[in-house]
Amino acid sequence: MKTRIHKSRGDFLLDSIIMFVMILLIIVTFYPIWYVICASFSSSAAISTNPGKLFLPKNFSFGAYQKALEHPLIVSGFKNTLLVLAGALPLNIIMTLLCGYFMAAKNVFWKKYILAYLMFTMFFGGGLIPTYLNQKSLGLYNNLWALIIPGALSIYNAIICKTAIEAVPESLTESAHMDGASDFTVLFRIITPLIKPTLAVLLLYYGVGHWNSWFNASLYITKNELLPIQNILRAVLIANSNLLNEGAANKDAMDTYAETIKYAAIVISTLPILCIYPFLQKYFVKGVMIGAVKG
Repeated sequence: MKTRIHKSRGDFLLDSIIMFVMILLIIVTFYPIWYVICASFSSSAAISTNPGKLFLPKNFSFGAYQKALEHPLIVSGFKNTLLVLAGALPLNIIMTLLCGYFMAAKNVFWKKYILAYLMFTMFFGGGLIPTYLNQKSLGLYNNLWALIIPGALSIYNAIICKTAIEAVPESLTESAHMDGASDFTVLFRIITPLIKPTLAVLLLYYGVGHWNSWFNASLYITKNELLPIQNILRAVLIANSNLLNEGAANKDAMDTYAETIKYAAIVISTLPILCIYPFLQKYFVKGVMIGAVKG
């Protein structure tokens, strides 16, 4: 039998205020996204006459998407970003697992000092110029490995991984060791399947970080054909560069879509992350809470 809860006038007023604030927040956060989508399907003239005020596409056209997907720099930008992700993500997860396993292990020689050193690197770095010179001396200048190797391990993510590993029952790993399993077998065949939610979250953290990263590429890469997609977007949107026009085969067509192609490029570059997120969402809350509650 259902029981009805009678709300007082104060509760009703509070609910109304919360509802109003939430609706306002939804509008404020959603409208910029909606504007970019509408602008990407509109004509350049419509954007110029309605700056910042576009509730539906005007002069609907797929031309900006067609030109963006045909443009060699945008295509190469996507290719370079995917290459970085393909090289970096497996390295990130393996390094984080190994570091997390070490941090969670007991009775390790000099563990206290090694942990102190790892924590030190979270707050202090070598500095921009020494890092730049080091990368250059290693032959990583104008090389995509310069975007992969320096960010191979995040100590913050390793601490989250360590917390998840510590939540695995100790008797499970001890019995595996007694049966003759090595540390690699315990880590990759017993612990890794049990901490999948945490690994999924770490994969998302690393993936989004690499996808949105542009600073390292601006330091170490000068060739346009090696730039990731975010650097191409940054050059066009923030630096107001004519990079797209310089690389276009048909400059007249690029001039026609000069404004709309920027918005189309934003949508195209954001779409992969929006598509991946729902598949990892079921792990997200559980994985984050493991690191947050027991950290």
